[in-house]
Amino acid sequence: MSMLTPPGMGGKYRITGAKYPRMRPPRHRRRIVLAAIAGVVALGLVGWGTVQLVDVFTADDGTGTKTATASDRNRTPSCKPSPSAVAAKTLPKPAQIKVNVYNATPRAGLAKSTADELKKRGFLIGKVGNAPAAFDKKIPGTGILLGAPTAADGSLAVLGAQLKGAKPQHDARQTKDVDLLLGTAFKTLNVPKEADRTLATLTRPAPGGPC
Repeated sequence: MSMLTPPGMGGKYRITGAKYPRMRPPRHRRRIVLAAIAGVVALGLVGWGTVQLVDVFTADDGTGTKTATASDRNRTPSCKPSPSAVAAKTLPKPAQIKVNVYNATPRAGLAKSTADELKKRGFLIGKVGNAPAAFDKKIPGTGILLGAPTAADGSLAVLGAQLKGAKPQHDARQTKDVDLLLGTAFKTLNVPKEADRTLATLTRPAPGGPC
């Protein structure tokens, strides 16, 4: 028995020579340590992946601030309206519009009184009289606005604001004057305030669309 062997202990606990018994830590403690290391590594990989995804969808503008990439901007609809959408429509002034007033009803003097009222509102008055045979007593509505195709969004629109329900039509004339043919349902022109509100609506800028 060696001198290093405690009294009463022999067999596998006997120490001989210069060797000592190796005391190994329990194996379950090693598994816990390995599992903890693996968890830390997994969390690190997840965090790194998240950072990479953020970098893919953002870009540095040179000032250290992340800005949206081109792909993000393409996915987000723009609410900025085009210049043509926000431009106010320009209509001619009544003083720039020459109106011929024709009476297509059996009531006498209707063309003259209507022409006088339009003159008070600033319109230039041309011919005044009975309607041509093609229209006389043949207009069941309030009236017809007749002019060249180029006058549809200009002179006819301004004149139409003075008379509710009048239908615009085109002919082959090359002049800028327009005709107002009064129909059997005509009673009176719109009051000036109502005509002004209609003109304001016509000149209002077009919306750029929903966002």
